[in-house]
Amino acid sequence: MSLTPNHEPITTLAAASATRSAAVRLSAVAAPHVAALALMLHTETDFGSRLGFVLAWGILNGFWLVLLRRPAVSGALALTMVVVLVLLSQLKHAVVQMTANFVDVMLIDHDSAAFLFTIFPNLKLSVLVAAAVVLPLMGLLWWVDPFRVARLPALAGKLACLAALTLYSLNWRDEAWRGYYDDGYLSKFARSGVTAVSDFLANGFMESDATADRRLAAVLPDSCHPAGRRPNIVLIHDESSFDIRSAPGIKVPEGYGSHFKSYDGKARQFMAESNGGPSWFTEYNVLAGLSSRSFGRFAYFVTRIAAGRVERGLPWALRQCGYDTASIYPAHGAFMSARSFQTTMGIERFLDARDLGAKGVEPDSFFYDAALDLMQQRQRTKPLFMFVYLAANHFPWETTFRPDLTPAWRAPGNLPAIDEYLRRQAMSASDYQRFVASLKKRFGDQPFLIVRYGDHQPEFSPHILDPKLDEAGIGQKLETYDPRYYATYYAIDGVNFEPRRSEIVMDRIDAAYLPLVTLEAAGIPLDPSFAEQKDIMLRCKGVFYACGEGAEARRFNRMLIDAELIRGL
Repeated sequence: MSLTPNHEPITTLAAASATRSAAVRLSAVAAPHVAALALMLHTETDFGSRLGFVLAWGILNGFWLVLLRRPAVSGALALTMVVVLVLLSQLKHAVVQMTANFVDVMLIDHDSAAFLFTIFPNLKLSVLVAAAVVLPLMGLLWWVDPFRVARLPALAGKLACLAALTLYSLNWRDEAWRGYYDDGYLSKFARSGVTAVSDFLANGFMESDATADRRLAAVLPDSCHPAGRRPNIVLIHDESSFDIRSAPGIKVPEGYGSHFKSYDGKARQFMAESNGGPSWFTEYNVLAGLSSRSFGRFAYFVTRIAAGRVERGLPWALRQCGYDTASIYPAHGAFMSARSFQTTMGIERFLDARDLGAKGVEPDSFFYDAALDLMQQRQRTKPLFMFVYLAANHFPWETTFRPDLTPAWRAPGNLPAIDEYLRRQAMSASDYQRFVASLKKRFGDQPFLIVRYGDHQPEFSPHILDPKLDEAGIGQKLETYDPRYYATYYAIDGVNFEPRRSEIVMDRIDAAYLPLVTLEAAGIPLDPSFAEQKDIMLRCKGVFYACGEGAEARRFNRMLIDAELIRGL
């Protein structure tokens, strides 16, 4: 690092003033690094994460030094990038309980930006104010910074940090569950960049075999001819719901458990692919009929990736059999690209919270009423498939949601959050019964098939299933897919319709098979892709992704790619 030609050593009487000026300039160089050190100590919690922070900090500084050569400006720009990352990561964690990941950068899209600016309407103003403050400061630093760094040493330092970060990230991979912790923002982002690029180069976004042993038959026009009357089909996404009696020592109200039973009195298990938060994993499962686990480290972004690329699933299969398709969604349609994903899946009419006039979190009855109204308004020349996405039992359970709706409720005597969870389950069960009664009253003898499922267990479930385990132990069980942590329920009911009995309506199924079960229960002929998946289901006894350690899913994915039902993955 050297002075520029117009900052030669001073030997005049102004030496004292020059010394003060030099101290200011040196402080401008040092200040960003001191601030970064303080930020690291505050946000990174262990040696490994701090090492990742230091290497990422070296890469950012090296990048700007190669570009600008000015150390003060380079340090300030690097610090600005880190602070912005930390703020965005905290913002993301507040919304979806997960910190920022490098894949967020790989998948920047209009939906994500629209969602952020919608739920945080002051964000645009904050960005403009920040730019108005930061840009003049950068100009001032540019003016006062007399030092220049040679580009070759800066490039060498940057590459050395990049090589060290790559070796560290590939040999000591960060556990996926740490992404749910509200810390380690820069280190997790930097390490995820290495692993995401590595995984993408190896497999693309989705795992699939290089070749398939055969091809799926083409879907012929007008080839769907059900044997009997086609029922309207309602698929209900029951937020965070599972039979809590699987945890030891939990007290439940009288009659608890009937909600999980089907028309035949049986309770069946539904094996979700997430625990505690990502409902969109299950949204992908039950609409596409595929596994989010095929996306590996990209699974968190599965609906964003699949939007516009995966055109196979339950809505498309039903449209080929003459159905109209609609969806009732309780959040903003841009959240995790839900609108784009569902329309890609074959949903013709998508109504989100704004379309429905929802004011914050609404009880299940709000969305059931919206579904009933939509059914009544449409022309009934064709059967209808409707996806009803509920949200009343969403976290947090530390606050009481709409106590006015359950005036007679008596807490069983568990921890307050668990009692609140049980109260909301009781609300959901009651609202469902009213919905069924309304179908009978408002639609006469029209046939309905209703399929319900719990999308995942609540976030506290691991702590009541294994109360003696620490966070690391729970994390290991989540990563190895302990079935106790992923089991919820699915149930089948009929109104003026008796669901078709089938060997694939098993006591336990993986989530990706629910569309197939729905088609069979409705008596809808299977297209070639679902006929192939039925063979897999019978062969693997209700297991999908884990069957053959992923071999069946990879083979099936390749067949769908060859049939051009999946593109660009």
